[in-house]
Amino acid sequence: MVDWHKISLEKIAKQLETPDGYIRVSGPLEHDNIVNGEGLRAVLWTQGCPNACPGCQNPETWDYEAGELRKIEDIKEELASFRGQSGLTFCGGEPFVQAKACKEIADYVRKELGWNVWSFSGFTKEIIEEYGREPLEFLKSLDVIIDGPFILGQRDLSLRFRGSKNQRLIRMKVGTGKTLSIE
Repeated sequence: MVDWHKISLEKIAKQLETPDGYIRVSGPLEHDNIVNGEGLRAVLWTQGCPNACPGCQNPETWDYEAGELRKIEDIKEELASFRGQSGLTFCGGEPFVQAKACKEIADYVRKELGWNVWSFSGFTKEIIEEYGREPLEFLKSLDVIIDGPFILGQRDLSLRFRGSKNQRLIRMKVGTGKTLSIE
């Protein structure tokens, strides 16, 4: 029998290695996005994903070596230039394999720009909490996580901000990661 729990813990442990002060992205920052969270949002597309979900809409983001290595300071400057945004959403790829860099950016937009912060993840909140370390610290910096792998057999286009029925939209208390509500 396949132990999906153990496999998930092994996958989240495959953190993408980048030099301090850098993040690997799969494309340019977006702004005025309305499909990856509530309100007008900036979106940061991370590179690298160990989950490789069949039917994923972004398979080009799986390769840990692809994309572009960018300075976090440059990302912050670009985000600060966006006007009218209410939040930042981390998409991917898998943001939680670059958790340290994502947390630094999340903390910046919350403190300096007053934005809320969302992230998608192919990992469940429970796996992130059990693994701990940088992924848990990034989780604690979020207002919302949309968790769980995309499962093609459970695809449902009527779900708000989710692609498959197993995925959850979890609102959390910032700073603690405590669940406030689950959709």
